[in-house]
Amino acid sequence: MSAIISRPLVLCILDGWGVAGTGPGNAISQATTPTWATIAGSRAMTTLATSGEAVGLPCGQMGNSEVGHLTMGAGRIIVQNLPRIDAAVRDGSLAGNPVLGDLAGALGRSAGVCHLAGLLSPGGVHSHQDHMAALANMLHDHGIEVVVHAFLDGRDTPPSSATSFLERFAAAAPHARIVTLTGRYYAMDRDRRWPRVKRAWAAMIKGDGARFDTIGEAMASARAAALTDEFVTPAVIGAYAGMCDGDGLIMANFRADRARQITGALVDPAFSGFDRDRRPQLAGCASMVPYAAHLDRHIPALFPSLETKRSFGSLIADAGMRQLRIAETEKYAHVTYFFNGGREHVFPGEERILVPSPDVATYDLKPEMAAFEVTQRLVSAVRDNAFDVIICNLANPDMVGHTGVLPAAVKAVEAVDQCLGVMASAVADMGGRLVVTADHGNIETMLDPVNGGPHTAHTTNPVPLALVNGPTDQRLHEGSLKDLAPTLLHLLDLSQPDEMSGQSLLSMQP
Repeated sequence: MSAIISRPLVLCILDGWGVAGTGPGNAISQATTPTWATIAGSRAMTTLATSGEAVGLPCGQMGNSEVGHLTMGAGRIIVQNLPRIDAAVRDGSLAGNPVLGDLAGALGRSAGVCHLAGLLSPGGVHSHQDHMAALANMLHDHGIEVVVHAFLDGRDTPPSSATSFLERFAAAAPHARIVTLTGRYYAMDRDRRWPRVKRAWAAMIKGDGARFDTIGEAMASARAAALTDEFVTPAVIGAYAGMCDGDGLIMANFRADRARQITGALVDPAFSGFDRDRRPQLAGCASMVPYAAHLDRHIPALFPSLETKRSFGSLIADAGMRQLRIAETEKYAHVTYFFNGGREHVFPGEERILVPSPDVATYDLKPEMAAFEVTQRLVSAVRDNAFDVIICNLANPDMVGHTGVLPAAVKAVEAVDQCLGVMASAVADMGGRLVVTADHGNIETMLDPVNGGPHTAHTTNPVPLALVNGPTDQRLHEGSLKDLAPTLLHLLDLSQPDEMSGQSLLSMQP
């Protein structure tokens, strides 16, 4: 193996930037993108698969940022939480899970109610409602009453589809009673917007919120207020009055980043995001997976994390190289924790820069987000010549794509294009190379292909992989996200470990 590029190697991940044909719903093709036009027309350009079995998900399941960054950094296919839990439900091992058994035993002794909370959705990105139904039925088999706090989706599913999912859940788990409805905007914030989280917490803990006799009335009220699922304000159903001493809690989301804050508010004695005037003494609790190191002692996980050894970041550290990770708040965990294989602590020689995401209600109101600030910090780091590898994430395509607002998505794409141009120039001036890719698709499909309405979810489209200002005889083969780390190692003249099943996509052709 021979080195192909000089330092720094900059990897720019365009979060949610997929490849699709031109059309009225493709914000990329609708935007003015001179930098991207140059990159896309280069010979060192290919596509990567980001969904389904290519990233350890069920066939046809769209990818997401967590799965994408895990796979990119690991250089191999990792069986993801969705199929892992599916298998445990299917083969019956979930019913025998020791953490679930401990919780059921504690509730049997306390005669308490189990509160089952999570994103009630078949989206499969943060949760799956079939897992929630399975848990509810297993607890019922233990003689435990189950009440459900349903977080509503509308981002990984069509914007106004919750009613059918609620009906499906009621049929699958007839003994469970849904007692609160809350849009994920409130219950699943990850950017420390505590007033939102407090409203979700208050509905769950105290039964505070708009009260309705039935789920149907609550959803009708939300629709009358033109609220899509994501933005449904916390609602309390029937006579629910909150959690009591001796009750239990299961947090059913299997993706950590949007479950941490609400879980901390519910179970962490040291939580300080807002004042809590009611703190019931729970008999026990459990989460589907670990959410954060500081929460592990308070809420055990049904499915412990699987260790990913010899990720890209660890290999850079082992080689004595210096690396920088940079992103705005919304994607900071992805270029650090997830890209490092679920490792919370920095590697030797690793530094991190967090740029605050803008404080707006929804990102269509500021489609450039913090991309220009991220780019400015990255360019400064490139010019300082202090790092061998820099990994950054531009959040706009995904976060603005999720709003379903096409004009804002076009502006987001144009902001990203400007940033790419600045990055490319700075990296070229230092004699380095810029690699551009994405983790999954989103912003290339802003209109629902069936009904023509807003499309807010991820897609199963491939994403680009481009080597900017590389050798003129450089080529890239098609592949999947697992091939990114081996390709980067090839560029750095570092050996690929046996643990990585991906392969370098680089070749030299006349």
